[in-house]
Amino acid sequence: MDKHIQEVREFKRTLVFTGALRAAHWLRAAAITVLLISGFYLAWPFLVAPENSDVLVQGWIRFGHLIAGFLLCAVTAVRTYLFFFSRYDVERRSVRDLFSLKSWIAQLKSYFWIGQLKKAGVYGPLQLLVYTGIAVASIFICITGLTLYAQVYHLGMGGMLSDFAAWITSVMGGLASVRLWHHYVAWVFIVFLVLHIYMAVWTGIRFKHNSVEVIVSGYDYHRH
Repeated sequence: MDKHIQEVREFKRTLVFTGALRAAHWLRAAAITVLLISGFYLAWPFLVAPENSDVLVQGWIRFGHLIAGFLLCAVTAVRTYLFFFSRYDVERRSVRDLFSLKSWIAQLKSYFWIGQLKKAGVYGPLQLLVYTGIAVASIFICITGLTLYAQVYHLGMGGMLSDFAAWITSVMGGLASVRLWHHYVAWVFIVFLVLHIYMAVWTGIRFKHNSVEVIVSGYDYHRH
């Protein structure tokens, strides 16, 4: 029993992700999952024959897609705000490593099992670069999604967005182009999700901390 207590005392608990960051992460993960599944179905509605007049299935799936889309828009806005203005600056501290050649070399070496990864914040430079790209992709897919929404729903929010949607449609070369690029960027999320889950598990095995449980509990445990 004394040995067990001693082993526990050798570890230090550090807050990595606040409750707001964890909630935003899992809400965004849920929204993207629903959007990808429903989006593929909307692009190819295989459950109902083309000549069938029963559009209830299509309607419910479209409804789920819209709800998940608005959720993604809201979470993207909240995450952007938290990154720049949250009093908890663990994410902003990572920007230092982005412009440090030493940090880039250390991260790349750690991926080849050479040395340990030391970070100023919660992300290494490569992680921050990828997550920034995903943030940009989220903003893009929200804008194109709202543009497509405004072309179908002309009252309420759709009406409010009509001028903006018309401008985006014109800039992107037509509604077909907006829809096509909306689908292209969806594949960015698919590739990212596969790599993200793999790297989260691998990081836990490689470094023994900052892995999957951190985004669940918020805390990281490491030896003094």
